[in-house]
Amino acid sequence: ITDCPELQAPLFLVFLLVYVTTMVGNLGLIFLIWKDPTPMYLFLGSLAFADACTSSSVTPKMLLNFLTDNDFISMTECFSQFYFFCYSATTECFLLVGMAYDCYVAICNPLLYLVVMSNRLCILLISVSYLIGLLFRLTFFRSNIIDHFYCEILPLYTILSITFMSIVVSYAHVLFDILKKKSEKGRSKAFSICSAHLLSVSLFYGTLFFMYVSHGSGPSKYQEKMYYLFDTIVIPLPNPFIYSLRNKDVLSALRKLIK
Repeated sequence: ITDCPELQAPLFLVFLLVYVTTMVGNLGLIFLIWKDPTPMYLFLGSLAFADACTSSSVTPKMLLNFLTDNDFISMTECFSQFYFFCYSATTECFLLVGMAYDCYVAICNPLLYLVVMSNRLCILLISVSYLIGLLFRLTFFRSNIIDHFYCEILPLYTILSITFMSIVVSYAHVLFDILKKKSEKGRSKAFSICSAHLLSVSLFYGTLFFMYVSHGSGPSKYQEKMYYLFDTIVIPLPNPFIYSLRNKDVLSALRKLIK
């Protein structure tokens, strides 16, 4: 990220704090909800695990580089970083699609929710999300110099486009259904159900699309690194707090655990 020696230690402390908070938040959320097999909790736990994997695929190596003068990364490390990042990022894209469908069923077909969104279907959707992440392959270039803090590829943009359009279609139906509701209470409840997921989707896709579009417009190498930094390290941080603060059951479980 920087070649200034005086910034290495402060940056190490900052990103160590971010990483620890991210892991505690996501793994803590998984711990809180693992006993509850409801559809949304199955998706939420899987999303927290994907976020933890995304952060862990990049941050430890970056923290190590802050402490040493050796920025060397072996072929095995590069392949592992690529694999786990693409695996977790692709999985998260399809998990967000599954969660959008879950919101659609909850709002548009509430009486059939437990029938449609069975645990079997949720487990199937989650399994497919994780399996799709295995389809990427790594392309090596002639140069062995990577002017970056992690290994990544632009073809993820295709996955982003497909999954984002699927989410837009789901929420278009949700919006039309909300507008049809006559009672203010019904609209408020519907918005409450999907607000946390919408915020998470906005942060995830907004940052990624901005990053890929900016890549095509030729930003400086430093600006490009900042975009990727936000995507890989900052984005996994807020999700557990977004869903926890918007979910009364999760807050109740947290209070019980603290007591």
